[in-house]
Amino acid sequence: MGAPSTSPAPSPPAPHEASPPNDEASPELPLLRLRCGVQQYAWGRRGASSLVARLSGIAADPDPAVPYAELWMGTHPAAPSAVLPGGEPLGAWLARHPAALGPAVAARWAGDLPFLFKELKDVIRTVPEVAGLIGHEDADKLMTIKEYHGGNDIKSSLQSAFAKLMTASKEAVSEAVNKLKGRLNDESKIRTLTEKEELVLSLERQYPEDVGVLAALLFNYVKLSPGEAIYIGANEPHAYLSGECIECMATSDNVVRAGLTPKYRDVQTLCSMLTYKQIFPEILRGVPVQPHVRRYTPPTDEFEVDCCLLPPGEVAVMPPVPGPSIFLVMAGEGEVQADSMSGGEKAKEGDVFFVPAHTEVSLSASGHASMQLYRAGVNSRVLYSSNAAAAAAAGKRSQLQNICDMAS
Repeated sequence: MGAPSTSPAPSPPAPHEASPPNDEASPELPLLRLRCGVQQYAWGRRGASSLVARLSGIAADPDPAVPYAELWMGTHPAAPSAVLPGGEPLGAWLARHPAALGPAVAARWAGDLPFLFKELKDVIRTVPEVAGLIGHEDADKLMTIKEYHGGNDIKSSLQSAFAKLMTASKEAVSEAVNKLKGRLNDESKIRTLTEKEELVLSLERQYPEDVGVLAALLFNYVKLSPGEAIYIGANEPHAYLSGECIECMATSDNVVRAGLTPKYRDVQTLCSMLTYKQIFPEILRGVPVQPHVRRYTPPTDEFEVDCCLLPPGEVAVMPPVPGPSIFLVMAGEGEVQADSMSGGEKAKEGDVFFVPAHTEVSLSASGHASMQLYRAGVNSRVLYSSNAAAAAAAGKRSQLQNICDMAS
């Protein structure tokens, strides 16, 4: 299932302009400092080497044996953020202050945040270990299929081949992985291995005899540089391999796993739900919305992400929007000033703030290094199309009232 399509919407206000007056605008609500949940997954970096541990404040006394994998910012019940001081769950605070979400978000997502701060023929021809598990029948189908064949035919062939690979017996997978490892180690003495082949050997060292080592050959291998991003839609398989990133996702933890993990695997469900699209993901580099701020807008309603890289002494003003936001300071230090505050809040690496709807935020960097900050919020396309629809409805009501007044 692909991401939902959306129709064009009115443009949001320019970066330094305020939103148009809103009769339903919330009363002034405070900027909230948050304490966020840490998820410990086996693939996380351990102890003091983990950026997650550092951002969460655990870094002062991290357990060297614990994998600190993800820092969750939002209202997801698995690891909800807490409002400081006091520790009230953010979801509970929002239930008492629904105006902080703005009317469009509150109506659509029922008082929660909708976002949470997750080439084939060559393989068959050159990797006999994979071709052997897929089987001659499916391998032959894939080798003879043409791009102009119907989409359902291609999807059916891909699904059948992938299912054969993923459901192969442990013994068959173990034998194939060991054969592939031995062959690549031998060939590395006489030629330079490809990036994918080097990846396979690296994955095998982490997950010996795992079917995911073989499945990786069927996936796109994507390397992102700082400032780049990709959007992964529903039912698209993926695996994070190395490095650290900011991930924003719709508020859901419905993850189906089938390889490269010590967690429960549901291979049959995974094979039945995938889209089997043959595309390389688009690399998003963001669009400048004002000096020092770039916006990443995926083709989904729930969220967008702004990246602010603010040099020392510089100021950026984030205009009010009719929806809630979460701000994360990734590096550096400075000050966060909301229009509802009499004074600013000091901000440093690891600080997280909840910003209610209709709140202007001023950011300033101090010290000798730039302050790097991310904002996650509901997709502007949704917020401003909702506002436009509400304004149109209000106009119709007003017009109807005028007609009634004239009639009387």
